[in-house]
Amino acid sequence: MAKATKKQALGRGLSALLSDPNTDINSAQDKNADQVIGQVINLALDRIQVNPFQPRTHFDDQQLQELCQSIKELGVIQPITVRKTDFNTFQLVSGGRRYRACRLAGVPSIPAYVRIANDQESLEMALVENIQRQDLDAIEIALSYQRLMDEVQLTQEMMALRVGKQRSTIANYLRLLQLDPIVQSGIRDGFITMGHGRAIINIENQDVQTSIYQKIVSQNLSVRETEALVKTYQDSLKPKSASKAKTTSFAIPAEANKVITDYFGAKVEVKVAGNGKGKISIPFHSEEDFNRIIKLIKG
Repeated sequence: MAKATKKQALGRGLSALLSDPNTDINSAQDKNADQVIGQVINLALDRIQVNPFQPRTHFDDQQLQELCQSIKELGVIQPITVRKTDFNTFQLVSGGRRYRACRLAGVPSIPAYVRIANDQESLEMALVENIQRQDLDAIEIALSYQRLMDEVQLTQEMMALRVGKQRSTIANYLRLLQLDPIVQSGIRDGFITMGHGRAIINIENQDVQTSIYQKIVSQNLSVRETEALVKTYQDSLKPKSASKAKTTSFAIPAEANKVITDYFGAKVEVKVAGNGKGKISIPFHSEEDFNRIIKLIKG
């Protein structure tokens, strides 16, 4: 399997800004705040506190272990969101499962979006500007759209107006976040395109998603070939319809068939269709035999 590698170290310089009391940033009005708002920053796990008011307190152990293994292999694909509460101290806003999986995996830091005081308007502007950049991959764009929905409370219709895109385009980007992390990582690192991802997302089973992803990479499949592969898989899941037995609206009694055969002096074939219509075939062996049958019909 082609394994995606991290494209870049996220926000290492920015995390230094927040860990130095001389350059610390607490609100959107502080110097260098524009470098933090809307950006991904690597934060040490031991600087992040769990929100005591978080409604979700139970996490499925098996799912945590699976995510932990994914993080060990691929890293964290979707950053968490934290709020700055004090100098070099942060509180978890969203991403509790990813945070706990990182602790299980023993990684020292995690990519995070950092919210600071009075940053709502600045955050919206930063995210919209970020989406307009030319060097973003499809997953980065999708994550920005998701943040506009989650943290700025914009609907897809509102986002469409802000960024000048069709609502359907935004929806297509957001759907990519439902892909298996391995597939998302493949899009981020350029192994496959957004078009491939859009084809794969039509499959709900994430194990099958990764299997198809591996075929795309190993066989260098085009988007059209991927769509055909997905369709073949989906067709295989459909129950095979039993072929309908041919039925007739009524049966010809053997006695009636014998009467016709005896009358024409030839083996007459009678067929009846399901709608009640049918045909009678009278064979003949010569012109003389044909004329004989015509005389019988005329009476």
